[in-house]
Amino acid sequence: MTVESSIFKDNLFAGLSGRQGVVTGPYEVATPLVIAVHGGTYSSAYFDVPGYSLFDKAKQLNIPILALDRPGYGFSKPLPIDRATIEGQAAYLGPLLQAAWEEYGAGTCGIVLIGHSIGAAIATVIAAENRQSPLLGLAVSGVGMRTPEHFRDAWDSLPDTYMVDMPKAIKDDVMFGPEGSFGDDMPNVTYPAYTEAPKVELVDIVGTWSDKVSDVLAKVRVPVHYRQGEMDKLWIVSPAEVNDFARSLTWASRVDAAMVEQTGHCMDYHLIASSFQIQQLGFAMQCAQEAWWRQ
Repeated sequence: MTVESSIFKDNLFAGLSGRQGVVTGPYEVATPLVIAVHGGTYSSAYFDVPGYSLFDKAKQLNIPILALDRPGYGFSKPLPIDRATIEGQAAYLGPLLQAAWEEYGAGTCGIVLIGHSIGAAIATVIAAENRQSPLLGLAVSGVGMRTPEHFRDAWDSLPDTYMVDMPKAIKDDVMFGPEGSFGDDMPNVTYPAYTEAPKVELVDIVGTWSDKVSDVLAKVRVPVHYRQGEMDKLWIVSPAEVNDFARSLTWASRVDAAMVEQTGHCMDYHLIASSFQIQQLGFAMQCAQEAWWRQ
């Protein structure tokens, strides 16, 4: 009998739906509580696709993990349109991390955020503004300094409704790298994680993020793990861009930044997935160990 690695909850914490990882026993002395923040047009199921599950890896390492559904996703209540931007969602979600910590953090050293794409941008803003939660580290991917200009018109042209459904053919193209960089089961196996997204967040990430990102990064003070796919079609990617991202983290206590060759936007769904996810969880464990040493 297969034992699931996650449990879906209508109310994971603070009125947000999402997934809770299944742990296998008592925690090690230095253990993080990982909270994963999904990107646009994916639900919390992004992190639990069979064969590519971050939850499976966390279970093997006995790391407690949560993946929330951001406002408007799953059963999480949508925010008013003027608060559904990247900064608006960060302002809403940031204080709720304390509720997650109080409910799930017993026996752990603190929280490590893992964010992808728009979720990475939101998680970065949360880290930059955090003054309350015991945040130990930030691991992000699928986010950068600049987006290609043509995506502004593309996302602006989506229907003028609160929630929009990105055409599957477009999504299958922009989320993946070249043939041979992902398995034969892709992208079909990811379709259960596909969903609608608030249009305002899609427009915001290509419209205002590039003007704000340097200032946001400069306020992050925790360790940062950053990976960007070389073949990410949604961002302008080069070694120089990755270095600029890292250099902008002027107050981060530690930065591990790299470009990953022959990999597209959804790194979790490429052949590099296992290596990438183990790196993120290893980073989270190191953050917890460092916090335990400081106690």
